[in-house]
Amino acid sequence: MKNTIIALGVSAALSLPAFADDNQNTVIDGMDFGPLAQLVGTWISADAGGVDIAPAQKDLNVLAGSPAVTPFYETITFEVAADATNASEQYLVALYYKQEVFRKTDDSKFHDQRGYFVYDKANQKVYNSFCVPRNTCVTAEGAAGDQMTLVASDRGIAESNFMTENAKTTDFTMSIHIDNDKLTYSQTTLLDIYGQSVSHTDSSILVKVE
Repeated sequence: MKNTIIALGVSAALSLPAFADDNQNTVIDGMDFGPLAQLVGTWISADAGGVDIAPAQKDLNVLAGSPAVTPFYETITFEVAADATNASEQYLVALYYKQEVFRKTDDSKFHDQRGYFVYDKANQKVYNSFCVPRNTCVTAEGAAGDQMTLVASDRGIAESNFMTENAKTTDFTMSIHIDNDKLTYSQTTLLDIYGQSVSHTDSSILVKVE
């Protein structure tokens, strides 16, 4: 995925999509997480699992950059992190998350991601800020709600010199839908690799287990 990840939020005072039962308590440890409150806990893949389609590595039997399809299962855990104030005016609350993804074929882990989902209640925005151990980090943002689309911020991609020269990330988009204890996401990372522009996509359905 090598890139993955996720997004949400809404205020009853605004005419935005409802994110849960109107009576749901979204305050945790004195902080209002809005729709992000639904994420706290552990999520695992539904029976169908997920699918990763990435540019193939160089191999004698595979054309480099051609689509390589990997069925997977995963676990994502969300927990309360902290709040923060930016530039004296933007108040944020954050959930820390850990995502681990395993190949169905042999149960080997092929993607590990750590990051934050961040809620800006006043402006009804959500951010997904994450890094993966390929020396690449992304910040994506979008309007809050149960169903959201997050796109890379204007300066939302950071990577090593090697990645810029050999596998540059040029864009990132993620759609996520939370429906009670069901979480559905799909995402696309655009890469300049092997002399061409290639889409790397991931999609998955998860259920909350605790």
